[in-house]
Amino acid sequence: MQILPFYLLCDESGSMAGDNIDALNSTLPQLHHEISTNPTVADKTRFCLIGFSTDAQVLQPLVDLSDIEEVPALSAGGLTSFGNAFRTLLRCIETDVAALKAEGHEVYRPVAFFMSDGVPTDDDWPQAHKELTESRYFPKIIAFGVGDAEESTIAQVATFRAFIQQDSTVSPAAALREFASSLTRSIVRSANSIAADGNSDFTLSVEETVPGFATVSLDKL
Repeated sequence: MQILPFYLLCDESGSMAGDNIDALNSTLPQLHHEISTNPTVADKTRFCLIGFSTDAQVLQPLVDLSDIEEVPALSAGGLTSFGNAFRTLLRCIETDVAALKAEGHEVYRPVAFFMSDGVPTDDDWPQAHKELTESRYFPKIIAFGVGDAEESTIAQVATFRAFIQQDSTVSPAAALREFASSLTRSIVRSANSIAADGNSDFTLSVEETVPGFATVSLDKL
């Protein structure tokens, strides 16, 4: 069977406390429902949730969402270590892809959705990011920034597409709900593309525009 692994990396630092973390937690059941109740999507995809703050933690190991009753909730507190997020993601991908292949699956390149509302508090995160993006199973990274996130940093994180909260008229909480909706739609559309094509040439379906966000160019020097 052909499998497309999705990883969601969510900022759980102290600045996410309150409305922001609540907005994300309110959308996780919707994401779970949309995917787990669609056999085509659930069969073709796997989902992993990683929360990061001072450290990074795998809140939900890679799973067929139809096999679990709910996605674990996020909580806020601590600093914003991008490096720990990328190191944890790399370890997960290496282990997960090997396990899926051992089960006889054909595995597409992993996709990672990254979200942060601030700037990294660890200066050495670019090295961890470099190790991730130069690894054997390097993922396609879609990065979203809300609140105090800096456009240049979000662009540096992304390898496929990047978005930054558009303006102050859209609250970070509202932007985060749109982020989660975009993630869900991307998983569903990409899985349907795999089912339709039935080969290794499917196109990852990620929206070019997301309400409340400006699309960030990855070509600027």
